[in-house]
Amino acid sequence: MSEISFTLKPLPPFRLDFTVWVLRRRPDNIWDQWDGRVFRRVLVVDETPVFFAITQTGPAEAPELKVFASGSRLKPEDEPYLISILKRLLGLGIDLTGFYRLAAKDSRLNSLAVNFWGIKPPRYPSVFEALVNAITCQQFTLTAGIRLLGRLVLNFGVPFKKQTVSLHAFPRPEDLTGAEVEDLRKLGYSRQKAHAVIELARMVVEEGLALDRFAALKDSEALEKLTSLRGVGRWTAEYALLRGLGRIHIFPGDDVGVRNRLQDWMKVGRPLDYDGVNRLLNRWKPYGGLIYFHLLLKGLDEAGNLSNAEFGMEN
Repeated sequence: MSEISFTLKPLPPFRLDFTVWVLRRRPDNIWDQWDGRVFRRVLVVDETPVFFAITQTGPAEAPELKVFASGSRLKPEDEPYLISILKRLLGLGIDLTGFYRLAAKDSRLNSLAVNFWGIKPPRYPSVFEALVNAITCQQFTLTAGIRLLGRLVLNFGVPFKKQTVSLHAFPRPEDLTGAEVEDLRKLGYSRQKAHAVIELARMVVEEGLALDRFAALKDSEALEKLTSLRGVGRWTAEYALLRGLGRIHIFPGDDVGVRNRLQDWMKVGRPLDYDGVNRLLNRWKPYGGLIYFHLLLKGLDEAGNLSNAEFGMEN
């Protein structure tokens, strides 16, 4: 087993805990692990599972991350590629100066921005992962969806085992092409969702569907392409634009949970629909998706999942 260690300097401000919780969404997430100090995840690099352990060693205004990576085929020359993966995953190079400048002029937005100062918008390693997350969580509570994804990870994700570490990577398309609908049904997937996930995996592997090339498309074009896929409606497509393609101006307006939090935060006396969400957020363009992430953290904080103690930096 080979090991590599290096240091990253995110564009400030940055807080690892807030950013990781946007990835995790619920404590039940078993593939994005966080113990209050160390973020652990397994990613498949060059067909081999690589284990990452990441800690923050500097304050939000001068952040540094210590990265430890372990894998059977790791070489020193792999470091630039590993860095590129982590920059995408944790949004390390995204400049949010414009967002903070806008928030400073608006007391309501500023209170939200100040409470979660240092969050960066994370991005799943692939659009495929974003779509599988979204399809799985459709018409479920988020907790139930995360638990179902955990069973998918344990049964189909590439495992990494080393001494006391035992984790699985999130399944890639090639990990799911051999699955049958009944295999996913046994985990708790509906027949429709199982068909959608397996068909998507096979389209990527067998038909050459290049989901990440959608990054070159306009929003409307990408939405049209995404909604042509089995099991992908407007919410799932917008979720993939935000979490898979990093379009932080997109607020998935059909997300009932976050829409309700937006309604409460804005003290709107009537239920919001999709158009109502867009009207409310128009004043804060182009940061709808970033507000979506802040509201997710607000909900996690109110549920007691966040605490200042979690921002435990190494000396």
